Amino acid sequence: MAHTHYSQALISLITLTLLSSPPLQMVESAIGVNWGSVSYHRLSPSIVVDLLKHNKIQKVKLFDADPGALRALMGSGIQVMVGIPNEMLSVLSSSSVASDLWVRQNVSSYVGKYGADISKFRSKEEEKEVSSDLVSLDDYEECRRYHLVLGMNLSFTSYSGQYQSLVVPALLNLQQSLAKANLVGYVKLVVPCNADVYESSLPSQGTFRPELTDVITQLVSFLNSNGSPFVMGRIFIPMHLMETLTSLVAALSKLGSGQISIVIGAKSTLPGNFERHWGIFSFDGQAKYQLNLGLGNGLLKNAKDVQYLPSRWCIANPYSDLSGGMTNHLNIACSAADCTTLNYGGSCNAIGAKGNISYAFNSYYQMQKQNSRSCEFDGLGLITFLNPSIGQCRFSCWDQ
Repeated sequence: MAHTHYSQALISLITLTLLSSPPLQMVESAIGVNWGSVSYHRLSPSIVVDLLKHNKIQKVKLFDADPGALRALMGSGIQVMVGIPNEMLSVLSSSSVASDLWVRQNVSSYVGKYGADISKFRSKEEEKEVSSDLVSLDDYEECRRYHLVLGMNLSFTSYSGQYQSLVVPALLNLQQSLAKANLVGYVKLVVPCNADVYESSLPSQGTFRPELTDVITQLVSFLNSNGSPFVMGRIFIPMHLMETLTSLVAALSKLGSGQISIVIGAKSTLPGNFERHWGIFSFDGQAKYQLNLGLGNGLLKNAKDVQYLPSRWCIANPYSDLSGGMTNHLNIACSAADCTTLNYGGSCNAIGAKGNISYAFNSYYQMQKQNSRSCEFDGLGLITFLNPSIGQCRFSCWDQ
């Protein structure tokens, strides 16, 4: 995967692999994308869907059940995974009424002849869309129907374990809700786990962490009873993939589930704001790299019909003394706008102190829809019609 700290990301690339066990062997791998939504100025969902189709991308993960995105995906033939925010686990685990409502609003409404089409599964590999959240996958080998994939952004070992006791009850309620809606054959629920849920001194001695044994046992039982795979949402070291998976198979075998299929994806939202810069497309749908995904479509294609703000920017006034009070103004701008590109490893990290100030001012100015007052900064800001971008550091006319 290419280094992606160069500009904000609309779509980030995820590669997913399905393995069977034992014997441990790689069955198939595929490419899907995350559709990011952390942006002040979002592209029209129809433009994003056209971008996906234009690049022959047939699998996408949404981080939540965004109605606009789901409506745009209806009839597109693109397979979708819809995330369930962690904050909903409490209510979904305690209320069947809440889970019924969630399924009705976010699944039933988009599944059908002209529903969130969501692309055909050819084999278990298609379930890999589980790039790190609770996910639904369907009867891969049985048929080639259309399916909706659900997801929960969840980690057993993160958030101080506050969600551990909520996972299985939420699964059971959601499963019952799917059954009421006659969608069990179309949607399967899974919970991606990070690699730190198990441990071993040797791969063949892998075992789940003692404090997680009960919840993992319940989870695996649920997956087995519903024909769903065990999902690893994040594997840290690809070079050690087989060794890591050998440990997982050993741990599953100790629970009597060594034959369960294993799906591998990689995407976490935990590390920090820098993840807004991951991806293969920027927020305005422009390809960051001359990249061929191997989908028979050549190099990445840009989004079409994107509406930008006028070509003007806010920079630090070159005729002003920037030494006094500048830190305070920069902090104010960056507390509201996104300045993470200025951090170490970012494309704007080496543009100098005055460049940093200009970048911060412009980010705030664009976020405020280029309101002239938002570039005042006590006389330290200046509106310019000359693009101040420096090399790979892009000063955009886009309120990211």
